[in-house]
Amino acid sequence: MRAAVAFLFSALLMLPTARAEEEDVSFERDIRPLLKTHCFQCHGEEPEVRGSLDVRLVRFLLAGGDSGPAIAAGNRDESLLYERVADGDMPPQDDKHLAPAEVELIGRWIDAGAPTLRPEPDSLDGGYITEEERSHWAFQPIQRPTLPRIQHPGRVRTPVDAFVLSRLEDQGFALAEDAPRRTLVRRLFFDLLGLPPSPEQIDRFLADESPGAYERLVDRLLASPAYGERWARHWLDVAGYADSEGYSVDDVQRPHAWRYRDYVVRAFNGDMPFDRFLTEQLAGDELVTSPLNNLTPADADLLTATGFLRMAPDGTSGKVDDANIARNDVMAETIKVVSTSLLGLTVGCAQCHDHRYDPISQTDYYAFRAIFEPALDWKNWRSPPKRLVSLYTDSDREQAAEIEVEAKKIDAERAKKQQEFINATFEKELAKLPEEIRAAARLARDTADKDRTDEQKQLLKEHPSLNVSAGSLYLYDRKAADELKAMAEQAKKVRDTKPKEEFVRALTEVPGTVPATFLFFRGDHEQPRDELAPADLSVVSRGAHDSVIPTNDGDRSTTGRRLALARQLTDRTHPLTSRVLVNRVWLNLFGQGIVRTPGDFGTLGAPPTHPELLDWLASEFMDNGWSMKRLLRQIVTSTAYRQSAQAETALINADPDNRLWGRTDLRRLDAESFRDAILSVSGTLRKKMAGPPVPIMADRVGRWVLGIENLNAGRPGKVIPLKGEDYRRSLYVQARRSRPLAVLSTFDWPRMAPNCQQRHASTVAPQSLMLMNSNFIIEQSEQFAQRLSAAAQATDEQLALAWTLAYGRPPTADEQADAIQFLLDQASVLTPSPAEESSETAEGGKTPEISGPSPSPEALAVLCQMLLSSNEFLYVE
Repeated sequence: MRAAVAFLFSALLMLPTARAEEEDVSFERDIRPLLKTHCFQCHGEEPEVRGSLDVRLVRFLLAGGDSGPAIAAGNRDESLLYERVADGDMPPQDDKHLAPAEVELIGRWIDAGAPTLRPEPDSLDGGYITEEERSHWAFQPIQRPTLPRIQHPGRVRTPVDAFVLSRLEDQGFALAEDAPRRTLVRRLFFDLLGLPPSPEQIDRFLADESPGAYERLVDRLLASPAYGERWARHWLDVAGYADSEGYSVDDVQRPHAWRYRDYVVRAFNGDMPFDRFLTEQLAGDELVTSPLNNLTPADADLLTATGFLRMAPDGTSGKVDDANIARNDVMAETIKVVSTSLLGLTVGCAQCHDHRYDPISQTDYYAFRAIFEPALDWKNWRSPPKRLVSLYTDSDREQAAEIEVEAKKIDAERAKKQQEFINATFEKELAKLPEEIRAAARLARDTADKDRTDEQKQLLKEHPSLNVSAGSLYLYDRKAADELKAMAEQAKKVRDTKPKEEFVRALTEVPGTVPATFLFFRGDHEQPRDELAPADLSVVSRGAHDSVIPTNDGDRSTTGRRLALARQLTDRTHPLTSRVLVNRVWLNLFGQGIVRTPGDFGTLGAPPTHPELLDWLASEFMDNGWSMKRLLRQIVTSTAYRQSAQAETALINADPDNRLWGRTDLRRLDAESFRDAILSVSGTLRKKMAGPPVPIMADRVGRWVLGIENLNAGRPGKVIPLKGEDYRRSLYVQARRSRPLAVLSTFDWPRMAPNCQQRHASTVAPQSLMLMNSNFIIEQSEQFAQRLSAAAQATDEQLALAWTLAYGRPPTADEQADAIQFLLDQASVLTPSPAEESSETAEGGKTPEISGPSPSPEALAVLCQMLLSSNEFLYVE
């Protein structure tokens, strides 16, 4: 990684080198970034400056340290700094040496007189951000650009097209032709719903040739409940959603995390304004008005939203080597989730020292951490179970109390009946003894054990049948013991009618507690330094009064810190939030973002391919009330989105990475869409929404499969039926960090560490092996074949339906002929040998038919498996 960074800097610095030849080299623009990357930590940032040499300002370099001045302005050969970096002595680490171009740049700067662009600050207290650092594109205010003029406006359907086409025309190119309608409907369904279209849905779209047919299809899809499931999955990636704690091998389960997942689905389906969506997730608990022990449904939703801040790995509910490290790790990982998902910055790189590339100081990091400290107070820690908030209301408690009264009546009647049975049984047993000892035996039995004499104890020992109790009654009177068991079951049934107490995994603060936050020297919690007040990052702070994060808001029962942050992030003057969000939307529709590093808008991140388009989308998003559905509609109805994957050879050669967006990229289905598409095509998909996740267990060979774990002496026991739950969408499969479902993990299902910034598609051998051998694929292929057989009798009709279900199109004549021949060949292979045929006939079995209007079920299933394993099924154009 460091070598790659060095190479990157070497490449980037070729231009500054050229400027140096023109004596246009400066400290702020060219030299300071190098020294910040390689030297600041030892020579300036830490309390003990190595060699007493601070290299953060030119005047410090001229003053020098223990060895004298570090530079001699105008003469590199007399400059100790140049000598040390040229000889490779500094930096001392072998993997951090400066590249030759970087060394030469320093030399030319010194020869030019060590110029600066402006007077240097009097002090570096409080951090120093140069104008060059502030001028980075991502930190500039979002301004709505005017639409560019284009030469061929006939292809423009939405303003998106104007920005894309303008760049293409500048290079002498144009937008590609629209993809065929069958291609578009399949693309739209997968992008908006994560599911393939049914033949009926395809036919409905193709039959509608009136103007606006495409737009009406878009509106239908955005109104579908499956839309919320699809786009919730995208957000859950950046939130780091998981149904287990991770962190350690214990990987403790999170039995209530699913409520946050369902909250996200509801928010997308309801088109909750995204500024509100973010605010609830960052500070829902600070908006709650009802008591935590009697939450209204609306306030329960607000608390559920804060599950966003409870998704980071958290090992504090189990055994860890160092509890304090584990607690602070939760905080650090939470900050990573927040900063990468909302700010698009790698803020976590400033945990131990100032960020090496972006203007984020270590002071910035801990001031930002202070925003979350009251809820994640590491010195007064609450483990995950202690953070759960009950959803029981006063009404629930009252109802439960009334039910308990009824159950106790049954308990009392049972206790009375039980004592009657015990007494009656004792009398029967007593009557069996000689009359002369009955009185003594009765007295011994009625005497408390601790008060019995030795004689009484001996008497009861000699006649154990007198020791009739609730536990031994069944030995004497089985009829009485069934009767009593029935009464106990009756009481249980009554109690089972109580409202079930549910819990929400939430983030809350302890009222009245305002912990202090300190900067940790080198990130070590055992080395606290200065106390810091809460604040947003300096580089994006407006400095206005309304942008200040309060230490403690006196008008609230909470500190108000996270609520203030949420309002800053969703203020239209914030330069990052809306840019980051619309870039992710573009990424999820086109396969790449306008900024191709969605979690890093900083110096090392990729610049936007179309900066004006990015800002127009961000402005449009905010101007339209932060409506996600309106933003999606704006993009998917554009010509840019509707393009074919086919383009001119000249364009492909000039733009192989499709940075001009002059065509559509072929994209492989993500893991969840792949599994869901198989269930949909086979006809087994169960569309039940919400609720606890479908559990994961190990099968007999150690693969992670769907199932309820039922171990017997450490080995899988009897299979417990899932009753159709195993056919639900993949969104509802348990996302346990240590137990990734095999069919999903093989196709690059991400493990949250702590979240996923961007999905990646690999092509590896295990995928082919899984498609050939997986029980899931084989079973679903058989279900697919059964669906075809039930729908049509003729082979050609079955094939037409198979192709339409799998690919969204009918087979070509050649494909149909090949498929028929394949079915005949497979039927021949699967036909029993004469010996097997005779055996089956003798046993009353039937020989499978290999001719007639429909193929054999086995052959058809093999064909279906082939379709599900094909690239055309796996990829979307």
